[in-house]
Amino acid sequence: MNKQLTYGLHAVNELLRQRANEVDYVLFLAGRKDKRMEQVLSLCKKFSVSTRAVDKNELDSHVSGNHQGVVALCNQESATSEVAMSEQQLYERVKELGSPFFLILDGVTDPHNLGACLRTADAAGIDAVIIPKDKAVGLNATVKKVASGAAETLPLVTVTNLARCLEKLKENGVWIIGTDDKARNSLFEQDFKGPVALVMGSEGSGLRRLTREKCDYLVAIPMAGELSSLNVSVAAGVALFEAVRQREIANK
Repeated sequence: MNKQLTYGLHAVNELLRQRANEVDYVLFLAGRKDKRMEQVLSLCKKFSVSTRAVDKNELDSHVSGNHQGVVALCNQESATSEVAMSEQQLYERVKELGSPFFLILDGVTDPHNLGACLRTADAAGIDAVIIPKDKAVGLNATVKKVASGAAETLPLVTVTNLARCLEKLKENGVWIIGTDDKARNSLFEQDFKGPVALVMGSEGSGLRRLTREKCDYLVAIPMAGELSSLNVSVAAGVALFEAVRQREIANK
């Protein structure tokens, strides 16, 4: 039976806290005795999850990235996150929320960038992250590792047609704000209060043409140095927390 992997101390810790019933067993580095590992093993004991001490070579055989000495294995059939949200559930959620705040990633292909965006989105209090099904990275072990637990708590919506999703969100009263380094308006001049979806483009080409056309507003992050753009995860952090700043002021 195929297994889905989650690795890294933060990611495995959060997986056990949120969905321990789906974990078949946890492999950990024999001889490692520190507070962070003890926390993981304590959760395994609490939720009756089997553990096995193994050497580094066995851990390396499961994971090519930095596993930090721990790997959790789940059944593929039960490995979908409980916080995953369908497209229809997303639209229903929009109606339930008074002022939804979404992050949309248009074609991010690097799992490290997606993981970093999820972690930042969780910190910013985003209601859901939306990604396209095709020509983009999905939720894999590397994404979960970099997200440091955010993949287990933040709703992730995968849509088959991003342009259609944007239209549907607009029909439900959500303003679509895209980031584009060629936009005339500054990020800091844009109003982010109310129902908002922030759209970030891919690492290389930015927003796709159709996505750009569906946006209500396009904004650029002012760049004072020689470089013309930021890494997508860094840009997402800048834009999200400008929106957070405005929304917190409006709620006081």
